[in-house]
Amino acid sequence: MLFIGGTGWDMRQQPNPLGSILPQQFDFVLYDQRGMGQSGKPRGPYSMAQYAQDASHLISAMGWLRAHVVGYSFGGMVAQELAIRSPEKVSSLVLAATTPGGRGGSSYPLHDLLQLDPLDRARRGLEIADTRFTPQWQAANSDAAANRVAERARRQAQFADEPGAREAFTAQLLARSTHDAYSRLHLITAPTLVLAGLHDGQAPLPAQDRMAEQIRDCTLVKIAGSHNFIHETDQAYLEIAAFCLRQS
Repeated sequence: MLFIGGTGWDMRQQPNPLGSILPQQFDFVLYDQRGMGQSGKPRGPYSMAQYAQDASHLISAMGWLRAHVVGYSFGGMVAQELAIRSPEKVSSLVLAATTPGGRGGSSYPLHDLLQLDPLDRARRGLEIADTRFTPQWQAANSDAAANRVAERARRQAQFADEPGAREAFTAQLLARSTHDAYSRLHLITAPTLVLAGLHDGQAPLPAQDRMAEQIRDCTLVKIAGSHNFIHETDQAYLEIAAFCLRQS
């Protein structure tokens, strides 16, 4: 199983899927994508095709002919490109908290938040990721809201001053902004599971519904959670494991 993480994912940060049940069930690889974490940070611009090619090369480097591919958020966009461009390498596909782009609908343009100061960016990011994190909820739960904002700001700042990190992060966000696989989703041949959070404002549910409708062999499961539902409940990992094991 190849797990492709989301925007800015860094394996040094916890929690992550290495602590889930998936490595117990599968020969499992999680990696820092181009420009992220401890991977190389070549000068941009980056493209979605490059990210898909990176994933394809990693499958080959592992000595695998095919893999179960799980893409979360931005990683789901990469996984769509991989499944379309290299269908022979994808045994099954899981698209979690992600969107198809184009006429199907896009995820929130996170690059628009880069100019905000750290706390405002963290707060706005939480409001987008979780539709329950409203100004009214924050006012009624001021201490809990402040703690959540501070923790998100801390995570966003962690490792951000490493050489090339800010430039690479910007290049990733700009590649993300170009994602448009909607008109090509019919080319996905792998059995596919779409996992959607009921309170996800970053990857809007209507776009996820349209994505699932365009994939020929697709199951859609909605989970009571935010964009970050994979960290909020064990249900997502259980759904992923059960689905991929059925395709093995």
